[in-house]
Amino acid sequence: MEPEPASAGVSIDLPEPLAYRWKRRLLGPPLVTDQLHGERLGKPTALAVLSSDVVSSSAYASESVLRILIPAAGVGAFVLLTPITGLLLLVLGVVCLCYRNVVQAYPVSGGSYVVSRESFGSTVAQIPGAALLCSYTLTVAVSVAAGVDAVLSAFPGLHVPPTVLAVGFVVLLAFGNLRGIREAGRVFAVPTYWFLASMGLLIVLALVRLAVEGGLPHAARAAGQLHAGPAGPGLLLGASVFLFLRGFANGGSAMTGMEAISNAVSVFRPPQVRNARTTLVLMAAIIGALFLAVSALASLAHAVPFTSGTPTALSEIGDVVFGGSAAGRAAYYSLQFSTALILILGANTSFNGFPLLVSFIARDSFLPRRLTSRGHRLVYSNGILLLAALSIVLLVVTRANVASLIPLYATTVFTGFTMAGAGMVRYHLRRSAPDRTRRLVVNGLAAVTSGVVTLIFVVTEFTRGAWAVVVVIPLLVLMLSRTRRRYQAEREVLAEEVAPENTGSRALHRQEVVVLIDSIDLATARALQLARSIAAGAPVQVVHFSIDDERAERLRRAWSRMSRGSQALQVIECPDRRLERAVAELAAGLARDGETEVLLILPRRASHGPVSRLLHDRTADRIVTAVTPLQHVSATIAPFDVRRLVDARRDHARPAGALLACPTMTPAGDGPKREPRFEAVAGTTPIGSVRHRHRARVVGRVRSVSVTPWSGVPTFECTLVDGSGALTVAFLGRRDVPGIEPGAKLLVEGAVGSYRGQLAVLNPLWEFLEPVERSRTVDTG
Repeated sequence: MEPEPASAGVSIDLPEPLAYRWKRRLLGPPLVTDQLHGERLGKPTALAVLSSDVVSSSAYASESVLRILIPAAGVGAFVLLTPITGLLLLVLGVVCLCYRNVVQAYPVSGGSYVVSRESFGSTVAQIPGAALLCSYTLTVAVSVAAGVDAVLSAFPGLHVPPTVLAVGFVVLLAFGNLRGIREAGRVFAVPTYWFLASMGLLIVLALVRLAVEGGLPHAARAAGQLHAGPAGPGLLLGASVFLFLRGFANGGSAMTGMEAISNAVSVFRPPQVRNARTTLVLMAAIIGALFLAVSALASLAHAVPFTSGTPTALSEIGDVVFGGSAAGRAAYYSLQFSTALILILGANTSFNGFPLLVSFIARDSFLPRRLTSRGHRLVYSNGILLLAALSIVLLVVTRANVASLIPLYATTVFTGFTMAGAGMVRYHLRRSAPDRTRRLVVNGLAAVTSGVVTLIFVVTEFTRGAWAVVVVIPLLVLMLSRTRRRYQAEREVLAEEVAPENTGSRALHRQEVVVLIDSIDLATARALQLARSIAAGAPVQVVHFSIDDERAERLRRAWSRMSRGSQALQVIECPDRRLERAVAELAAGLARDGETEVLLILPRRASHGPVSRLLHDRTADRIVTAVTPLQHVSATIAPFDVRRLVDARRDHARPAGALLACPTMTPAGDGPKREPRFEAVAGTTPIGSVRHRHRARVVGRVRSVSVTPWSGVPTFECTLVDGSGALTVAFLGRRDVPGIEPGAKLLVEGAVGSYRGQLAVLNPLWEFLEPVERSRTVDTG
C-alpha cells in the first residue's frame, strides 16, 4: 500500500458523433449485455413472433394449388384441392414431430443447419445452410408481396406500384427488428391474433351459412380470372399426374416457417424446451386448421384466382361469406387488413431466424465474422440489414409477384426439412434410448417425405424458376467453403503455439522511424510529435516523395524557413508517380539487414461523413496496405480531426489555444454513464464515494481483468465499476481467481489504499453478487 492518496476512477467525456445520436434517437438507448437474459418471450408472444410466417401462409397456399389445377381441370380443381390439402397436412404432421425431436435434442438452438453440422460435419451442413439463407430471403419477399396483394384486393383503386409498397414494408420491418426483439414481439402479437380472430369469424359464419342455407354462393366471375379448362374424366379429373404433383408441391408453401421455433429455442422463457415444443405443436395445429378451412371454403365458393394476383382467393371467399351488408363489409375489411398485416409481419420470422442462422455459420468461419456481432439493441444488426437488402433486390427483380416467387420458395424449405430429418436419424443411431425406434421411424419418415417433396418441386417447377435454386445453392456452398478455407489458412499461420515464441523474441538492434509528409500543417505536426515520442530520442527521418516538382519546391522552401527544430527533410524523386511502390522500396531498403525495425508514420486529415470521403483520398491507407507484407516493417496512421477545428472556428465555441486540447477528464460519477447503477445493497458504499485509508464494502461489475504471464510476478487484478466510479481490486500472489471475469458481479470488502496511482483494495474479502452464468453468451436472437 502506498501512503499517498490515489486518484479516483475517471471517465472521458467525449462528444457523441452525429450518426450515433441519430441512431440512438431512432432505435432507442443501447441495451447492455447484462440485459440480454431479459430479452425472453413467453409462449403467447413467441407464437405471434415466430409463427406469423407459417400461419399467414394459409392466405395463399390454397390459391397456389388452384393456380396450377384450374387451367387443366377447370371446376374439377375444387374437388382435387381438399385431398391435396389432406396429403400436405400429413406431411405437416410428420415434419412437426421431427422438429419436436430437434428442439429436445438441441435445446440451445437447432434447426437443420445445427442438426446437420452435429451429425454430418460443418461441410455437409452448408447444404441446409445455403438452402435456409435462400429460404429466409424468399420468406420476406413472398410474405410482403402477398401482403401487398391483400392491400390491393381491399382497395382496387389504389394505384401504387406493388414493388414500391413492398420495398417500403421491408424497410419498416427492418427498422422494427433493429429496435430489439421485445419491442418486435409487442408489435407483431396484435396482428397475429387479429388475423386468427378474423379467420375464426370467417369459418364460423361459413359453417352457419352452410347449416342454414345448405351451401355457399359461388364467387362472381370477372375479367382477369384464370381460364378454367374443362373437367375431364378419371381420378384426377383431367389433370395429369405431373400437374397434380406440381399443385401438391406448390401447396407445400403452407409449411414454410416451420423451422423458425427450432432456430430460436433460446428466446423462450424457462423452461425453454417445453415451451418451445408446446408452441411448435400449437403452431402446426393452427396452420393445419386454417389451411384445411381455406381450401374447403375455396372449393365451396369456387374462388378462381386472378392472373394479376388481385383480388386474392381469400378476398373472394370473404366477399362471398360476409356478404354485402354493413356488418359484412366491416368483417370483410377486418379480414383483409389483418391478412395484409400478418402477411407483411410474417416476414418477421425471417428477421428473427436469418440473423441467428448467419451468426451460427459465421462462428463456424463460413461467413464473415462481423455477422456474429450484436448491435445497438442486442440484435444481430448486420444480419438484419443484409436480409433486408437481399429481399429488396428479390422484390424488385420479380416485381413483387407471388406466383413468380413460389417455385423458388418451398424448394429451399423442404431441403432444410430433409437434412433435419436425416440428421436426427443419425443422431438417434448414435444413442440408445427407450423410444429410439419410434424416433428413428418418425425422423426417417420426415426425411424421406421431405426429400420426395423436394424432388417433386425440382422436377415440376424446374423451368418455372426452380432451376435458379438448383444453381444458387451449390454456388453458395462453394462460396461458404472458400470463406472457411480462407479463415483456416489464416488460423494456421497465426497459430497460438507460435505466439509465445514470437512475443518473447529478441528486440532488433536498430529502429528507424520515418514520417511521410505532403505538406506542413497541424496534421504533420501531430505526426512528428508522435514520431518523436516513439523514437524516444533517436533520430526521426522526415520524407517527402516528389510527384509534383513545383509542390516539392514549395515544401522545401517552407521547411527551410521553419524557426523551430533542426529536423532535416528528405525529398525523394518519384517520377512514375507510383507512390505506394516508392514507399515500399524505401522501407524494404531500411530493413534489409534484418536487424532494423522500421516504423512508418503517415499523417491523415480525418473528417467525417460521405462528403469527406469524396473530398479526401485514402493514400495513407493504400500505403499501409503496400508495406504490410514486408518483414520488420510496420506502418501507422496518425489521424488529425479537421472537422473539430472547422467547427470550433465557425462557432467560436473555444479559444484558439484550446483547439488542440485533449478530451476533458471528468470524475467517473459525472458525465454520461455507460455502466448501469446497482440497486442498493445493505451496508455498501457507492464506489465513487470510497475514501483513501478507510474500510469500504462495495458492489459492482467487473469491467476488466489483468492476466500476468507465468514469467511475471503473480498478481491478479480486476477493475470494479458500479456507475459511480471505478475501483481496482488486486489479489497479490495469485495468477487467477476462478469465476472473476469481465461481466461478473462482486461484493468486495477491505481497506482502501492505492495501487499504481489508483484507489484499490488489496486481497479483499469478496463474494459473487449473483451466480456466475457460464452460458451468458449463448445466442438469444
